[in-house]
Amino acid sequence: MSKEIYFLGVDVGSGSVRAALVDDKGHVLNSCVKEIQTWKPKVDYYEQSSNNIWECCVFVIKNILSNVNPTSIKGIGFDATCSLVALDKHGNPLSVGTNNNEQNIIMWMDHRAQTEADTINKTNHDILKYVGGKVSLEMEMPKLLWLKKHLPNKWDDYGYFFDLPDFLTWRATGSLSRSLCSLVCKWNYECSIEGKQGWNTEFLREIGLEDLAADNFKKIGNKVLMPGELCGGLTAEVANALGLRPGTPVATSIIDAHAGGLGMIGTHGNGIDKDMSSRLGLICGTSTCHMAVNKKAVLVQGVWGPYYSAMVPSMWLNEAGQSASGMLLDHIISSHPAGAELLKAMSPGDTRNHLRGLLSKMARLEGHNDVSYLTKDIHVWPDFHGNRSPLADPSMRGMICGLSIDNSEANLALLYLATMQALSYGTRHIVEALVLAGYEPFKSLLICGGITKDPLFVQTQADCMGLPILKPNEKDSVLVGSAILGACASQHFINVQDAIENMGGTAEVIQPNLSTKIYHDKKYRVFLRMFQDQLKYKTIMTSNL
Repeated sequence: MSKEIYFLGVDVGSGSVRAALVDDKGHVLNSCVKEIQTWKPKVDYYEQSSNNIWECCVFVIKNILSNVNPTSIKGIGFDATCSLVALDKHGNPLSVGTNNNEQNIIMWMDHRAQTEADTINKTNHDILKYVGGKVSLEMEMPKLLWLKKHLPNKWDDYGYFFDLPDFLTWRATGSLSRSLCSLVCKWNYECSIEGKQGWNTEFLREIGLEDLAADNFKKIGNKVLMPGELCGGLTAEVANALGLRPGTPVATSIIDAHAGGLGMIGTHGNGIDKDMSSRLGLICGTSTCHMAVNKKAVLVQGVWGPYYSAMVPSMWLNEAGQSASGMLLDHIISSHPAGAELLKAMSPGDTRNHLRGLLSKMARLEGHNDVSYLTKDIHVWPDFHGNRSPLADPSMRGMICGLSIDNSEANLALLYLATMQALSYGTRHIVEALVLAGYEPFKSLLICGGITKDPLFVQTQADCMGLPILKPNEKDSVLVGSAILGACASQHFINVQDAIENMGGTAEVIQPNLSTKIYHDKKYRVFLRMFQDQLKYKTIMTSNL
């Protein structure tokens, strides 16, 4: 028998599947990534394939296990984006739009269900207070209502609906259990301050989805487990495909951003308060999720939650976010003539390095001791894909003030920096909403995700917030978070908190440049005016005058 102890963390993001081999100290020893196929049949429609995603999971897991004794793998944890998976009554993929059954996932970023979200929100049902007052079209109930309305001949053929993280555990174990994380965060499953837990049949009836209650909620799940709880063992078929032992413990899953929060929340930084409620976690990828936990339930207008035990057991989670962050920065570069040329000559990472070097040179030439000051005449409202928090308005659109007839690399660099600053002011906007609702002022930010490879992005967040940032030394916090779940399912640790403490690791502390505070305060005032002005424009254009 091997004395080595490892856990597998598997992360399904918007564009790729990743897997990591993680030890019981939270160190990633090996990892692998494989891209996922995405279809965009119409504007704002995004679809994927559950078969393709599972095949990618098998590929990356087998890759990292090539030289590992199967007996060393003590547990597996899965996380994924909160996308809707549709299957028929036999568990096979069933399409969500076209006749191609491979396209059976409506991605989280899909915005087809705006009318359905509006319909649900008009009910003003009490359960909506747990999603900041309004359900988001990124969540699952609007998507389910869209399927029922637009594909009525197919509706009865659907046998099971899963959130993608729960689909993965079902595929690995055969268990139809669902994660409390997925259900309370994205399915309007009730786990309330008053102690109620379960599907709210009155709500389902009021929004026209009462048939989901049939057969004891068979289509949407009737067995609900906590993240990290054992949901089952690998089936013999899956174990054979992966080269692992049948029965290897698989943990109840978690949403990808929540896995990042879980992997970061226990990290240690010199001089930084360890109280979880004093830390705001930023998981920065295609979008950004802002995760705050508290021992008490705090209702925040425009912010999702509070969700009980959705990330850290026995603590209430509030989840805010930006629908486009990494995706927005990519768009700013690729849509600019200079950016398009740079991307032909170099990789996206090298393009960002080039722009950072250019900004530093520009600052020196203009006599600035900090690049921040270069954007005093350029202001961005970053909601190119709608506002998730704290306005909770998917109809908001991006704005840029200060454009000129300039297609140079220098102009692109300024737009790139101004967009970074706007995303950081979005964080400040969210934090102000949390504090106004009852959170104590935060003392630090935790940060992880693909965008954080850019040191300018991290420093900009610190400067705009005026707070220190903890950037985990272990670069894959999301994968560590998934591995923590696997460790819990294996019972290697007493509980999730024990696993967090032992596997959280250490972090680099990035201090804010407080000399730029007055400048950023001014830009933040402009930032707030921009969304107010946009609302005025909408009022003018919808008036009868």
